[in-house]
Amino acid sequence: MKLSLVVPCYNEEENVKVFTEQARKILQGIEYEIVFINDGSKDHTIQKLKEIKKEEKENLVIINFSRNFGKEAGLYAGLQHAAGEYVVIIDADLQQPIAVAREMYEFLEANEDYDEVAAYQEERKEGKILTGFKTAFYALINKMSDVELYKNASDFRCMRRNVVDAILSMSEYHRFSKGIFAWVGFNTYYRPYQVQERNAGTTSWSFWKLFNYAIEGMISFSTKPLRVVTTLGIATSTIAVLYMLVVILQTLILGNDVPGYPTIIVLILFLGGIQLTVMGIIGEYLAKVHIEVKNRPIYIAKEIIHSNKTGE
Repeated sequence: MKLSLVVPCYNEEENVKVFTEQARKILQGIEYEIVFINDGSKDHTIQKLKEIKKEEKENLVIINFSRNFGKEAGLYAGLQHAAGEYVVIIDADLQQPIAVAREMYEFLEANEDYDEVAAYQEERKEGKILTGFKTAFYALINKMSDVELYKNASDFRCMRRNVVDAILSMSEYHRFSKGIFAWVGFNTYYRPYQVQERNAGTTSWSFWKLFNYAIEGMISFSTKPLRVVTTLGIATSTIAVLYMLVVILQTLILGNDVPGYPTIIVLILFLGGIQLTVMGIIGEYLAKVHIEVKNRPIYIAKEIIHSNKTGE
């Protein structure tokens, strides 16, 4: 198998048929397969995929999750079952053009020095608030992390088999693919692309999901928040000691005629806020450790449908 398309799906019943038809036209002359991952869709995505399997002659693999495990689990499952020498990660909604996927594949075929091609949006079609949030995220995580994330680079990319194997060797439960792609290294060529209009349906990514995903990335690929907590604790303790000296001097020199009720309240609130923040950051790390040590599977497949067999 020359090329595998890994396609995570969540409520994509109106897109999977069109995606398959476009792939057949655009990928002519290439031995390819499509690995669809149904990530616990609530619509009729799995039924549509099974219909496509009966009608189409292309080499299709359908991984049907037992529930929604998230896109990261879908990517991992797709990479596990992809048989191609080259693997493309691409969305089912056709916002990421299949023609660009072919161009990335052909680039790697012609350039042996590169191991993968990663696509990024040269011009983002988003609101200023969301764009500003993403810009701030990349600036912050690149300062905190040991690896650098290329700004606006997406999961839309084509990889050689050695890159795929390296990614699969990282089997942590809490996955942040953008960080994993950067961490494994390899020679990567970054190319711009124009995102297209969604074929049908609506995106499942909200601002808060993106915010939580950003927090996941910073916790997964940096321990600097813990160092910030330590620094904050030392700074707060230093300020408290200095203030204590000021209070002692004021008492000795000026006396203590006026009770310091406002000062005490402010200090209690200030220190309480810091303590809650510190506990929250430590709690995030402990929660990740708690889940990791359980060694739970990244996903559970209800059924896996290959070209010539069905497994459950």
